[in-house]
Parts: sequence; C-alpha cells; structure tokens
Amino acid sequence: MSFPWLKGHGTENDFVLLPDADGSVHGSLDPAFVAALCHRRGGIGADGVLRVIRTDALRALDSTIPATDAEWFMDYLNADGSLSEMCGNGIRVFAKHLIDAGLATGPVVIGTRAGDRTVTANADGSYSVEMGVAEVRGISKVTTSEGQTFEATDVRVGNPHAVVVVSSLDDAGALRVAPEHDDVVYPDGVNVEFVRVIAPDHVAIRIHERGSGETKSCGTGAVAAAVATGAAETRVDVPGGTLRVTRHADGTTVLTGPAEIVAQGELEWLTAGLSERSGFAGRGGN
Repeated sequence: MSFPWLKGHGTENDFVLLPDADGSVHGSLDPAFVAALCHRRGGIGADGVLRVIRTDALRALDSTIPATDAEWFMDYLNADGSLSEMCGNGIRVFAKHLIDAGLATGPVVIGTRAGDRTVTANADGSYSVEMGVAEVRGISKVTTSEGQTFEATDVRVGNPHAVVVVSSLDDAGALRVAPEHDDVVYPDGVNVEFVRVIAPDHVAIRIHERGSGETKSCGTGAVAAAVATGAAETRVDVPGGTLRVTRHADGTTVLTGPAEIVAQGELEWLTAGLSERSGFAGRGGN
C-alpha cells in the first residue's frame, strides 16, 4: 500500500507521523504494521507512531476514545504497536505538523486518550503543552536487570510513571530491558525515569518507555520527574536535549521544548512477512 508519512522528533524522541484525516488510509491501524514501521532495521525506525486523524473519523473506527470537541485527535502507538494514553514530545511534533500544513492555527487543542491538550507555538520556535495536573499516588519499587531495587514515586501524567531518584544516572544500568515493577500498581506497564537532581530546579533523567525501550527523551516523563522533585520551574536534561516544566499553584503543568519535522514523503510498504521481515520502498524528500 502507498501512503504519505513524515518523520519528526522532540529532543530526539522520534516518531513516524501518518496523516489520515478521514481514516480511509489505515483503517484500524494494525499494531503489527506499526511495530514493523518503527523497527530500527527493517522499517523507518521510530519510538512510536502518531496518527494524524480527525476526531470524528477516529470515533467511527473506535468508540472508546474520550469525549472531546477537538477537531484533531493524536492517537499514539508505541514502537511495539501498543496504544498509549499520551506523549508529551509527540504532541508538540503533531501540533507543528498541523500548523505547518495549514490544518490548524495556534493555540491548537488536540484530543488524546488522556484528554484534551492545548499546544502553543512560541516565538523562539519552541512549543508549550498544557499537560494538566500530574497525580502523585504513592511509592512503589522497581528493579533493574542488574538486580538493583529502588523506591519509585508513582506519578500519572495521563500515562503511568515510576520516578526513581538516583545519585548517578549510571545506577539505571543498561536499560536494555524494562525494569521490573509491581503489576498491581502498574497493570498496564509503566515508564520508568531515573532522575539525578543537579539543583532544586534542575534535573537530568534517563528513561525506559513501556513498549519502546530506552529513549532519548520522554515529555510526560519530564513532567513526572519535575513533579516528583518538587520545583515550580524545572529544567530537565534528557539524553536528546533539554525540556522545561512549569508547575502552577493549582497543580497544572506546562511542558516546553522543541519540535522538528525532518523528512516527509510517499511510501510504498512491502507487506510480505510484516511482523518479522519488513521492508519498504520510499519516494520521499525533505
């Protein structure tokens, strides 16, 4: 099948965008296809897929999406094809595409499975996302593949996070596999952030995202780390760059960072052996 695509990233948390305004191109969007598309060797390669679809069109395909008056809905799927509620870096890239393509003007309200999010394009080229109130639920534990067990703060930013404060980011270990977690606390899996506090308003993190592995950045994870460490204004250094999190007196949070579209084109996907041996022939440009 042939379809349009774009490649973008926010602090090197990278995504394949699939424009499909009326839902006629990808239908129910097969998870195996998403996983093959995101594969770093056999596909385009990405941490996840952002489906760019009008809300009414997605609702016709999926009656479980939340109620929203937003024209556009960001349906986000992890690299393994599983659905996620929210993506803080992805939604900035999503909004940039809408604005650049003339499909929306800022500030733009975007529907997500975690609720509506408003994205504003800033004069310096960055984008700010109103992320809502991050909910701190308590303490659990995570264990790395090297056998180290840490206490983790359970923070929900639309999706679940376990935030671990460490003296060195090396304490996270290799992060080649997901840290073990409490399945009762996190029945649907969890993003794990290892956080080194540099100053009261400055942290650095490494992230293991459920369904994607270790990533260069996580926007919701940056918010979770900032909320867990307590400052009103926090600089969050991720392996792929820098994000900023503002926490207002009422608990609402704002995530600010860059968004880039780096390539776009038309793709003819070769579907033979989709889940195991994926291939593609691209006709694309910048």
